[in-house]
Amino acid sequence: MPNPKWRHSKRRKRARRTHDHAAMPTLGTCKTTGEVHMFHHAYKVNSDLYYRGQVLIPGTARAAAEE
Repeated sequence: MPNPKWRHSKRRKRARRTHDHAAMPTLGTCKTTGEVHMFHHAYKVNSDLYYRGQVLIPGTARAAAEE
């Protein structure tokens, strides 16, 4: 691995890292429920758990599974 021949200042290091931050997550709207959610993530509407517009876990089954 190449190493720098001279030390870089704190200012140069910080200037290089100004754009190294987490981007805002990509949001989408469900065609089934109209809910705004993050892509590739399950989301809750009322007590149902949805993923890609389909119910994964209905609310009543989820309450029974938690008990």
